Amino acid sequence: MLIRAQDSILVIIDMQERLVPAMQAPARTIRNTRTLLASAQEVGVPVIMTEQYPAGLGSTVPELATEGAIVLPKMHFSCMEDEKFSAEFRRQGRKQAVLAGMEAHICVVQTAASLIEEGYDVFVVSDATASRTLESEQACLARLNASGIGIVTTEMVVFEWLGEAGTPAFKKLLPLIK
Repeated sequence: MLIRAQDSILVIIDMQERLVPAMQAPARTIRNTRTLLASAQEVGVPVIMTEQYPAGLGSTVPELATEGAIVLPKMHFSCMEDEKFSAEFRRQGRKQAVLAGMEAHICVVQTAASLIEEGYDVFVVSDATASRTLESEQACLARLNASGIGIVTTEMVVFEWLGEAGTPAFKKLLPLIK
């Protein structure tokens, strides 16, 4: 199934100041998340960002500050267990969730599992998702794949959201993925 802009919501999970430096390949994860955010903004995909216990882990890293993104604090590991998040997610009325964030094997996997349980189509962007250890990342992706969750890359998401070459959006986003 294709990831369609009109059906998608982008969820960026817990990419926070005190968490990012401890992750595998943090620069790659931030760079790809920035590309996802710019692409979502260009094609009209709503964005929700979460912050796990911001008093302890800090705010979302400044590199990901995006106008129009809804930023919600949470304490639950699964975003869908948080009342404010689940209400906002449902309010958007989208059937596809594109997830990126940290930590892959904790908050990302639990959010993905909750969304699948509720009947949403879920895609986890592997190159914009991270854990502290490579083993945890690999275990997360294997579990998600076995659960029927789409494991995708940033470029897959961007090109599926775009749908065709030659458009103004394609021309604007192409430099980000070259």
